[in-house]
Amino acid sequence: MPELRHVDGPRGDRLACVKTEGQGPCVVFLSGYRSDMEGTKAVHLEGWARARGQAFLRLDYAGHGASGGVFEEGCIGDWAADAEAVIRAMAPGPVVLVGSSMGGWIGCLLARRLPEVAGFIGIAAAPDFTEDGFWAGFSEDERRQVMETGQLLMPSAYEDPYVVTRRLIEDGRDNLVLRAPLPMPWPVRLLQGTCDEAVSRETALRLLDHIDGPDVRLTLVKHADHRFSTPETLALIEAALEEVLA
Repeated sequence: MPELRHVDGPRGDRLACVKTEGQGPCVVFLSGYRSDMEGTKAVHLEGWARARGQAFLRLDYAGHGASGGVFEEGCIGDWAADAEAVIRAMAPGPVVLVGSSMGGWIGCLLARRLPEVAGFIGIAAAPDFTEDGFWAGFSEDERRQVMETGQLLMPSAYEDPYVVTRRLIEDGRDNLVLRAPLPMPWPVRLLQGTCDEAVSRETALRLLDHIDGPDVRLTLVKHADHRFSTPETLALIEAALEEVLA
């Protein structure tokens, strides 16, 4: 089994990652907001990659999982920079980016920054969610609170309430990707559940419309939720990866 390794992050945090050696391009899993590399999809795809001899990398942004740092101090730009630093250190050749939820947004940002991207897979991708989800859904009182006090406590459908910071909102505005075309001249597969309670199918369609590339497909999966971690949906991710890698 591959061992846990660490990379020095751009802000001095020790960033945790696990690299499975194999043939390229390296498949890189980018996890979601407050998620980590021990999630069902990341671990499952690591096993899939090992079975076929495919290079695979999973990682934790600062403030997530086994990495150093404080979650509440981070933002989209920070976490994208973390992922970029780990990828450049651990997988300097061609990569296929697999982004789950927020990881889909980070994947869109990395597609502009990394020198060799061979494909992109978005799983319930959540680009621009700080603006189009959080901020758009706040009441005027909530907007005032987050801007004046610097933070707002938000309920979660999955665990304890969490803090949304002013920095997260403002940095998100600096990293929006659905306001201009997204050049992706490689195979792209987007997977979206129709019963996703966190990301709407309208978001998936907006992302589809914004990606400018020769081979872009969106698959809507009836009854699938945001986790996209059932045996059936995991098999769909495998199939999408096989298409992109082919």
